[in-house]
Amino acid sequence: MTAPHVTLGEVLPARAVQNRLTNSGTDNCSLCASRESLKMEPLAVTLLPGEERVIDKDIMYICPFSGPVKGKVFITNYRLYFKSADADPSVTLNVPLGAIGRVEKMGGASSRGENSYGLDITCKDMRNLRFALKQEGHSRRDIFDILFRYAFPLSHGLLLFAYLSQEKYEENGWSVYKPMDEFRRQGLPTDKWRITFINDNYELCDTYPTILVVPFKATEEDLRKVSTFRSRGRIPVLSWIHRENQAVICRCSQPLVGMSGKRNKDDERYLDVIREANGTAKLTIYDARPSVNAVANKATGGGYEGDDTYQNAELVFLDIHNIHVMRESLKKLKDIVYPNVEESHWLSSLESTHWLEHIKLVLSGAIQVADKISGGNSVVVHCSDGWDRTAQLTSLAMLMLDSHYRTLRGFQVLLEKEWISFGHKFASRIGHGDKNHADQDRSPIFVQFIDCVWQMTKQFPTAFEFNERLLMTILDHLFSCRFGTFLYNCESARDTNELRSKTVSLWSLVNSDSTSYLNPFYTPESSRVLYPVASMRHLELWVTYYIRWNPRIRQQQQSPVEQRYIELLALRDEYLKKLEELQLTDSSPNSSHLSNSSAPNAASPTQHITHLHTPF
Repeated sequence: MTAPHVTLGEVLPARAVQNRLTNSGTDNCSLCASRESLKMEPLAVTLLPGEERVIDKDIMYICPFSGPVKGKVFITNYRLYFKSADADPSVTLNVPLGAIGRVEKMGGASSRGENSYGLDITCKDMRNLRFALKQEGHSRRDIFDILFRYAFPLSHGLLLFAYLSQEKYEENGWSVYKPMDEFRRQGLPTDKWRITFINDNYELCDTYPTILVVPFKATEEDLRKVSTFRSRGRIPVLSWIHRENQAVICRCSQPLVGMSGKRNKDDERYLDVIREANGTAKLTIYDARPSVNAVANKATGGGYEGDDTYQNAELVFLDIHNIHVMRESLKKLKDIVYPNVEESHWLSSLESTHWLEHIKLVLSGAIQVADKISGGNSVVVHCSDGWDRTAQLTSLAMLMLDSHYRTLRGFQVLLEKEWISFGHKFASRIGHGDKNHADQDRSPIFVQFIDCVWQMTKQFPTAFEFNERLLMTILDHLFSCRFGTFLYNCESARDTNELRSKTVSLWSLVNSDSTSYLNPFYTPESSRVLYPVASMRHLELWVTYYIRWNPRIRQQQQSPVEQRYIELLALRDEYLKKLEELQLTDSSPNSSHLSNSSAPNAASPTQHITHLHTPF
């Protein structure tokens, strides 16, 4: 495959990469890799537009399920691909480099024992990979250096693959979310709520979107004053409004109370204006944190709204733990599900991870928010900075309250709005292209949210237009760096890096093949509020995601009922197609004996179609 003309910052073809590595003083083994690249074999997987092969190497994959497997590994600027040489059945790996969190050398030149020298790769998607090489001649240096360089491009001055991709789709996914259209859909603005462009240049808050909805009575000057008393300037703004009772979900960050118990009259009055907008007796403030943590945050200048200063508000702590607790919890879960599941102590092992307990608390908090809104009372939701637990709670509550967000496109809007535009720190939490695997900012907050959505789809199997495949695709591309959708921490950073003009949206892929992501059991119900049961007895481990790399699990992924239903739908489509063909034949000039028929009881084609559309 010939490489296109390369500009500064683009990924180079194999030989150019090797030369760069050599010129930068990396090591002479790059020459070996260069020679090896000249005899590259045909690749068994189709490359994406913009994807280029960098190196091939004979290697031994230490498969945790079937033992050592000889084969060849291919590394491109997007993926690691392994294919076994003679195993039956064939063993393949197809890993986006963005999903790699850590690359380490295993063993040394003097290591003894078979397959003790090679590479250990820790992935972000619940699996680890181990490869063994021959010990002589520093055989792993070239592949280690190249893998390290392309798995962590930002740490090496390279671009993320999303900026190199040349993929084209029928749909432009960047047009899915238009803030003004979404606010109009909700019935905004009203006589109580207005749209402001005060943040047009990210001057009020550099991690908020440019278009905000605020109380009609609050002036621009009021907003500026309130921003000085909220962490990171993230003032309370409207996320969602109930069309009938006009109760609102507002989101923000913690107030800067500090150890001395500072007050801000503008902030207190601003929250009261939110309360008054629909005549709520007491504004409920949901603080996602455990109360102990909220008190502790006073030491670093944060805090919470005290009853003495916010007299028309009630404060409720939801006891959801911080990003560090969630990171350790998922790490423990990975330890018990990969590579093998220990059957004898499974329940106690799962309980010890506390993962489902955290899922329960997040869902329980969102249920409280949704219930309060259904009852006509406005709420304000925050955690510390308002971009992790806050996003989980607001988006889940909106999913429960508003059936639009349960459609395929509506769910995309929800993610774009509550997570992407409102500044969930995707770059920091996932570590896209960054080699610093021990960064304390890493945390699976978004993975946890998608797990909560999956729990809801299990409890309400007909309420969601999208299926499990969509959720898994979202999580796969959360890590892959193939699309621009989840890159960077906030809108201002995306604008600076020209994300929308230089990368492709994940929704372009999804909406160009939307039938693959549809739930065959979906039944639209516009006014239904969903209240999932947030009880440990009703929550399940998402096996098809967390344990999907185990071959035994993979074989039993699709439910037989869903499979049969899909088959019936395909059969229906086939019959409809045949019917259309017959209609075309009937309406042609050669079938005059049919068109001249005046039989009074002849069934019209429309009647046939109506009959065939009857649900199974």
